[in-house]
Amino acid sequence: MGFGIHETMTRPCFLVIDREFSQSISTRKLVIETAKFNVLTAYSADEAIETIRRFPKVDGVVVDSDMPGTTCAELIKALKEIEPKVPVIGLSTPRVGACEGADYQLESFDPRRLLALLEKLRPQDAAAVELRNEELKKREQKLPE
Repeated sequence: MGFGIHETMTRPCFLVIDREFSQSISTRKLVIETAKFNVLTAYSADEAIETIRRFPKVDGVVVDSDMPGTTCAELIKALKEIEPKVPVIGLSTPRVGACEGADYQLESFDPRRLLALLEKLRPQDAAAVELRNEELKKREQKLPE
């Protein structure tokens, strides 16, 4: 079946646990999807736990350390009980502090730093996505207007 690069390319998939706001979706979800990674989103600890039960093979979890209703440490402990090897990135602020139990800490909401860290979790897959993107750009430049 000649599908080209799609035969071997697997887009990394991340679970983003973020605070919910009315009439908007997670900006972190948008940032990660802009990098052409797949994203599952949970807006509460309970939803995150149910999501990781349903989709345990995510490549990583991004969690806002200031989630209402639970501590970051409690949430990460529950996630790790379900999927012990899943890497967790805790996003924190000086006001809230580090996300205890996270495998990685990011004290900034700078999208470039978050994407760089996510790419490190699955470097070969991230490189394949970037290569595919470059191929698409070249193909688009060759198209007549």
